[in-house]
Amino acid sequence: MIEIIFLGTGTSQGVPIIGSNHPVCKSLNPKDKRLRVSIALKWGKFFFVIDCGPDFRQQMLNCNTKKLDGILYTHEHSDHTAGLDDIRPFYFRQGKIDLILTKRVFTFLSKRFDYIIDDNNKYPGAPSVNIKLIDKNKKFIIGGKEIIPIEVFHGELPIIGYRIDNFAYLTDVKSISDNEILKLRNLDVLVLNALRREEHHSHLNLEEALSLSRKINPNKTYLTHISHHMGFHDEIQKTLPKNIFIAYDNLYIKSK
Repeated sequence: MIEIIFLGTGTSQGVPIIGSNHPVCKSLNPKDKRLRVSIALKWGKFFFVIDCGPDFRQQMLNCNTKKLDGILYTHEHSDHTAGLDDIRPFYFRQGKIDLILTKRVFTFLSKRFDYIIDDNNKYPGAPSVNIKLIDKNKKFIIGGKEIIPIEVFHGELPIIGYRIDNFAYLTDVKSISDNEILKLRNLDVLVLNALRREEHHSHLNLEEALSLSRKINPNKTYLTHISHHMGFHDEIQKTLPKNIFIAYDNLYIKSK
């Protein structure tokens, strides 16, 4: 059993967007207010997050966790990495934090957060990390569980999704190969991005996400990385099949 907390379900600007008069940005429904996309995973005594964006501090406060066993990264874009400095309270309490990532993402973080990652350029008071490089074609173990990397494409950029037991998390997807879909058989829960109704060059729109969900055929699908252009949460939910849900910030679910 895996416990899942949706830390953020929004796009790179979040919802509401600063200064926007769009009706969704003015909504009073908490489900229409979305921090940058991220998710927390809990099993046994372990607590991991996938991605660490600019809202990471607030997300950790919202879920009231006192420990962090590691961060799994999907890719290097700012809305997935900009919060790394805010691991400091965890580092001060428990020591080095594991960063689980591909070599390309490590190279990016080494430049942006050199004062954390480069021991020769260490800033006093900066956190320290354990770098755990992964390969898209190789399974690995964290917290006693086998993790299967899933390669997807964010436009032209290859990025990583993750399967853990019968749960899979895929965000920022535009396309995925049939070979990778084979790794997603017999899922209980799939989390998948669906930016908006209109087509987008590097993200699935709603129609594409629903089509991919049907192809993978999990028991349940939760849609994330939602733009204000998608529309009001409650209205969109009414239009979806009974086993597909628009995720929202702080939603808590379990996967078998």
